[in-house]
Amino acid sequence: MIFSAFLKAIAQLPDPRFRSVLWRGIGLTIALLVGLYAILLWLIEWLTSEPITLPGVGEVTWLGDLLSWGSLGLIIVMSIFLMVPVASAITSLFLDEVAQAVEDKHFPSLPDVPHVSFWDGLRDTVNFLGVLIGANIFAFILYAIFPFAALFIFYALNGFLLGREYFQLAAMRRIGRARAKELRKENQGKIWVAGCLMAVPLSIPFVNLVIPILGAATFTHLYHAVSRG
Repeated sequence: MIFSAFLKAIAQLPDPRFRSVLWRGIGLTIALLVGLYAILLWLIEWLTSEPITLPGVGEVTWLGDLLSWGSLGLIIVMSIFLMVPVASAITSLFLDEVAQAVEDKHFPSLPDVPHVSFWDGLRDTVNFLGVLIGANIFAFILYAIFPFAALFIFYALNGFLLGREYFQLAAMRRIGRARAKELRKENQGKIWVAGCLMAVPLSIPFVNLVIPILGAATFTHLYHAVSRG
């Protein structure tokens, strides 16, 4: 069931709607990082607009340049660690389109689903981003305490999170939030295993950017499989 859903999702990756969601997610993520860097540069310029005098050193004129280069390094480091979760969260705004593309191709007889408003989608996206970043920050502590189990912790944790979020997304389109939560609890084992399958490519640069789309497609198939018994 799980591998069948995964393979069907992979086979549909060339779908134009899949590609559209991918490029929008990446584009908005890059725009967000560039905007953040611009704000940092403006803040540094504002803070260092007047020369700073240090006791025993005198007037310091190079602090602005130092902070500017330091902020560039900070953005680069942040982009390495946050590119994937931020891109995943932003792409989640459009994953309803992925689920619809899957259902149009594989379940064409299904009735239309109610349109999800932008603000409802944004709320779910912000919640997902917060949980994803918070959990992975906590995971860094576990990596330091249990370095021998770091890989297992990474896959287990992200597998749980991805499975939880993407199954919920696929299910609540059809049966609402409350019933989707119940169905997820009834099938926790399958969902966790499928989530771990999604988590494996997270460690592969650039491939990991496709995971939100692949996850949404896979769990749309999985939802329909478990809902039909």
